[in-house]
Amino acid sequence: MTTKKPLKIVETVLRDGHQSLAATRMRTSDMIPMLEQLDEIGYFALEAWGGATFDACLRFLDEDPWERLRTLKKYIKKTPISMLLRGQNVLGYNHYADDVVETFVQRMVDNGIGLVRIFDALNDTRNLEVSMRAAKKAGAHVQGAIVYTISPYHTTENFLKVAKDLVDLGTDSICLKDMAGLLAPYTAYDLVKTIKEKLGVPVDVHCHYTSGMASMTYLKAMEAGADVVDCALSPFALGTSQPATEALVAALEGHERDTGIDKEKLYPIADHFRKVKKDLADTFKLNTAIDIDTKVLTFQIPGGMLSNFLNQLKQQGKADKYPELIEELPRVRAEIGYPPLVTPTSQIVGSMAAFNVILGRYKVVPQEIKDLARGAYGRTPAPIQDVMKEVIAGQKMIEHRPADDIAPQMELLRKKLAEKGYPDATLEDVLSFALFPEVALKFFAANRGPELAAE
Repeated sequence: MTTKKPLKIVETVLRDGHQSLAATRMRTSDMIPMLEQLDEIGYFALEAWGGATFDACLRFLDEDPWERLRTLKKYIKKTPISMLLRGQNVLGYNHYADDVVETFVQRMVDNGIGLVRIFDALNDTRNLEVSMRAAKKAGAHVQGAIVYTISPYHTTENFLKVAKDLVDLGTDSICLKDMAGLLAPYTAYDLVKTIKEKLGVPVDVHCHYTSGMASMTYLKAMEAGADVVDCALSPFALGTSQPATEALVAALEGHERDTGIDKEKLYPIADHFRKVKKDLADTFKLNTAIDIDTKVLTFQIPGGMLSNFLNQLKQQGKADKYPELIEELPRVRAEIGYPPLVTPTSQIVGSMAAFNVILGRYKVVPQEIKDLARGAYGRTPAPIQDVMKEVIAGQKMIEHRPADDIAPQMELLRKKLAEKGYPDATLEDVLSFALFPEVALKFFAANRGPELAAE
């Protein structure tokens, strides 16, 4: 008799689904009517926080992200609420001091996070040590993530080494995080099988649908022993989001990996979010009908990034340079050590490629590219090439964990916020200010009573 091993699902409609298709504009009020129903489905986790939600709440929705988390927790009592954390970058774009990272993790778990997925843009596990340790101490399920990308240096052996480092850091499970839709089905099979056989740790596979392969990838990953996959309810699935929850549930009915989820219970929830999607598109003037883009398989550049580049070139009257830019970006990526193209490395490499095409190769070099080359963001997957060594000639290389150079920041941030007119700011407010200072101050001015103190 075959042993049943249900495939578990992380539902992403409350975070990555609308981040991918609706510019992270879903409001807490859009979520509340369905939270109790979602809690009853039997998901492994409900991803509902982190990523770009924190910034979007403060910047566009006039919402306190911490208040959103507390509200979610009030309705979601059985299913862990999961979130995405950028390691030492927390939810921002730079490294923060260890005391900021530790305090942030402790407060987010206390406010309701049960599972925290932690990644580093370069897969430099030194940048995950502090956040993983803090999350373990706070009592959350810690899911160390491997950012998946393709290059001569990104082999099964190298990914296995990252996975082993994550296990050594105490991860409870491993996530294969494929943010660009590059993970092919048979590659996924080999990767999952290798990690399961060598390390025996639970594996969660997270793919974006950008190239159109993700559903096939999930099936092969499942056959190799993957324990969990990430899906979004159909209105916020496909395109640049994840595969559709209902379709996967239906595909496995009666199979030994049957999810055990009743798809009939998903339909009314999906109907609600279909209306939400239409409302978000109307309210925020969004195009939510995002097509798949198979070109990502050749250029390894997410489709949204390609369209941004084209728009920028058009604005500067340089649209004819677009084919050159598409060739230049992989070249720059190779020269700087093949970083995966995910925030913030995608923006840094993309900007450098654009400067090279418009102004001449490395005639103007932003500081961020120099910092990436010299190790300020962490260790690049491959050594930097000679042309990049010339770019940073005379600059100090960083061989150690970059955050070792950052002095504690919490006390200073608290003082700064007090000087701005908020002496009684909560720890959560101080953390919001740490991550997005200008945006947080505007939000506080509108929502915390006293006007800003004079500059």
